Amino acid sequence: MPSSSMLAVAGLLLILALVIFHQVFWPGLRLQAIQKRVFPRAWESLLLRALPIYAGLSREQQEQLKNLIKQFIADKNFVGCAGQQIDDVIRVTIAANACLLLLNRNTGCYPLLRSVLVYPSTFVVAHEHQDEGGLVSTHEQVLVGESWGDGKIVLAWDDVQHGVTDFSDGHNVVLHEFAHALDHEDGASNGAPLLRTRGAYKNWARVFAAEFTELQARAQGGAGSLLDQYGATNPAEFFAVATETFFEKPRELQAQHAELYAELVSYYQVDPVGWLAAHRAT
Repeated sequence: MPSSSMLAVAGLLLILALVIFHQVFWPGLRLQAIQKRVFPRAWESLLLRALPIYAGLSREQQEQLKNLIKQFIADKNFVGCAGQQIDDVIRVTIAANACLLLLNRNTGCYPLLRSVLVYPSTFVVAHEHQDEGGLVSTHEQVLVGESWGDGKIVLAWDDVQHGVTDFSDGHNVVLHEFAHALDHEDGASNGAPLLRTRGAYKNWARVFAAEFTELQARAQGGAGSLLDQYGATNPAEFFAVATETFFEKPRELQAQHAELYAELVSYYQVDPVGWLAAHRAT
């Protein structure tokens, strides 16, 4: 008959095995189960409206995107705020645009993100600021989107819809805020997301620093620019604005900012100019 100490050891080993299974094996098994689910037919029509460029993607990329959308919707908690009701139109629209940034990249589906908060329209956020003397003040901002470092992204639904309706104006709040989420995955929002190799950061820093400085100069001098001049605020906003332009105005970005476009192609592992050509041919 087993002794109490043997039973205790056996119990600890069982607990350890369950922990290992849950942490090591269960996420992969769960992901496989999600990807085996049939993409709902109702979502197909929603996807076509949510992402006008979808028709230009290759068949393989379309399947990738559908799998990512299924995973995103299964994993993330959508929360309606200020009376906003959450439905599949909202889920698929946000997931489709967010997951566009993940194609061809084995980086996980925004592993740090837990919740997407959706307001009907612009929302007010209070921010605290501490000056050099240590005095803390609070000011309010009216926003259409914000990425928080605690696993939340906040979006204004009417602005999301506007970005979907015109996927060529260079403004897309979902692309913008989820670029921030990618930027923050290394623990710092500084305009330099996790790159594939250590050596890639040197060229990234050179190109982005030069482009950021140029945009700041244009903004200060009142000159026009392809990139939204909100990107001159800081390097994190520059990366988010560059991402919007990359996906929505790729032809113009490639022509006017070739090195920046090349860096974004290398990072995102897609070439949106090809999508435009294929989309217009359909």
